[in-house]
Amino acid sequence: MSVSREQIGTAAFRFGYIVIFSLLLLPLVIVIATSFSSSGNLQFPPQGFSFQWYSAFFTDIAWLRAFDNSIIVGVGTTILATIMGLTAAFGVETHRGRASNLLTPIVILPLLVPPVILGVTLLVYFSRLGIRSSYFAVILAHSLWATPLVFFVMQSVLQRFDWQLHDAGMDLGANPIRVFIYVVLPNVKSGVFVAALLGFIVSLQEFVMALFLSNYQTQTIPVLAWSSLRQSLTPTVSVVSTFLILISFVGLVSAMIAINIEFIAKRLWVIWSVSPQWYINKKWHDSDHWGDVSMRCW
Repeated sequence: MSVSREQIGTAAFRFGYIVIFSLLLLPLVIVIATSFSSSGNLQFPPQGFSFQWYSAFFTDIAWLRAFDNSIIVGVGTTILATIMGLTAAFGVETHRGRASNLLTPIVILPLLVPPVILGVTLLVYFSRLGIRSSYFAVILAHSLWATPLVFFVMQSVLQRFDWQLHDAGMDLGANPIRVFIYVVLPNVKSGVFVAALLGFIVSLQEFVMALFLSNYQTQTIPVLAWSSLRQSLTPTVSVVSTFLILISFVGLVSAMIAINIEFIAKRLWVIWSVSPQWYINKKWHDSDHWGDVSMRCW
């Protein structure tokens, strides 16, 4: 049986993809494996199997405080970045013009500035404002990176939104805020969820700006891990890294589930709309849908 060039190319692509993907996952596997080491040093392969370093993590006040700080900063960054990124993307999509075209380069600008420069600049600026080493300072710094990512995700989502629903809500007499809350937001909620998760993961793993802006009371897990590595190489750092990997993985899976649920719902709607009673169902859906929009807007 002869093999075509297309089949050979497909097989080679799959093999290369698997190799590259395996190389990217290998460091994560090593980190997770070393977290179960029974040795007092960070080494691979681990000597023995033990949960002692997980126990040490949950009994260490410094690590627990850093974990709480990371959650506080991550939640604050998620809320702030989601609000700013969502409203900015909504404004760009609803008000096309020169002013909105200038907003995209402004939003992406923090991603082009090295984090060291941002950290030093924000350190001087926040020191003059008297909010240096506070949670609010770290949240603002992380939002500089999280907001552009939320903006691009929501811009992509809003480009696929049916703006006739928005116009219908406005025609029914609702103000823009009510149309946004009751018409636009329910239709893009999965995109908002994915963007918020992305902002949280970015904040959870950001290190450089947090190093400049935090102190002993507000330092996050990456900052404490860096300080611990300077003193000694213990598997506790691997335990912390394992938790970060697990949180990122859960967030990624949750985002995939949210996207797939919306995709399945849309596919079921397509199947239902082409059923033998399509005309009757369509009439019912149109009257019920616009009535629901009217009731929500009023």
